[in-house]
Amino acid sequence: MTRQLDEQIAGRFPVGQRLRVLDVGMGQGTQALRLARAGHKVTGVEQDPAMVAAARTALGAEPEGIQGRVRIVEGDGRETGVHFLPGSFDVVLCHGVLMYVEEPDALLAGLARMLAHGGLLSLLVRNADALAMRPGLAGDWSGAMAAFDSVVYRNRLGLEARADRLDAVSASLSGIAAPLHAWYGVRVFTDGASDAARPPEDAELAALLAAEERAGRTDPYRRVAALLHVCGVRD
Repeated sequence: MTRQLDEQIAGRFPVGQRLRVLDVGMGQGTQALRLARAGHKVTGVEQDPAMVAAARTALGAEPEGIQGRVRIVEGDGRETGVHFLPGSFDVVLCHGVLMYVEEPDALLAGLARMLAHGGLLSLLVRNADALAMRPGLAGDWSGAMAAFDSVVYRNRLGLEARADRLDAVSASLSGIAAPLHAWYGVRVFTDGASDAARPPEDAELAALLAAEERAGRTDPYRRVAALLHVCGVRD
């Protein structure tokens, strides 16, 4: 997904432009810190106190110059209008959040309002059209059958969450004046890996990432990815 995001940023903005980035649901700050290291000014929003603490710890380990480019706001991503003016950001990230929001349209509309015209909205959502893949590949046939007609699933943390279909996300983006610009699959081949599995070593890891990256932009493979990386552009 990082490579996909960088591709979209490089395709939309001049090389060297210092972007204003909003990361809603920043978690421990992985993307926020990476983008700050690249020279961008990043604001992260996170409501989980444990994740906020982890992000602050990670930020504290960075050089002073990078620390000065990151602001962390503890709050709900649905309340961006309370903290920021419309059009304040060039890029808005919302990765791994929508699956925990029962009615996402209001959140999406708020995120779109944060974007300047021509700005990039990057979403990472669970793919509802592929919910049967994980149980099916694991031999859980009853689970696979149930998943065909549902957008609700239980994740590996044991939490009930909601998946999205690409057509529905595309319609929502059009409705908030940030129509679909590009989309990718994420975790096409590796979704079934055990949580305890160790990443492969250098050459094998490079080959794995190359295969995932190719599949993530190629039909029909990307349509059965566990996650969808969906990018809209503000009118």
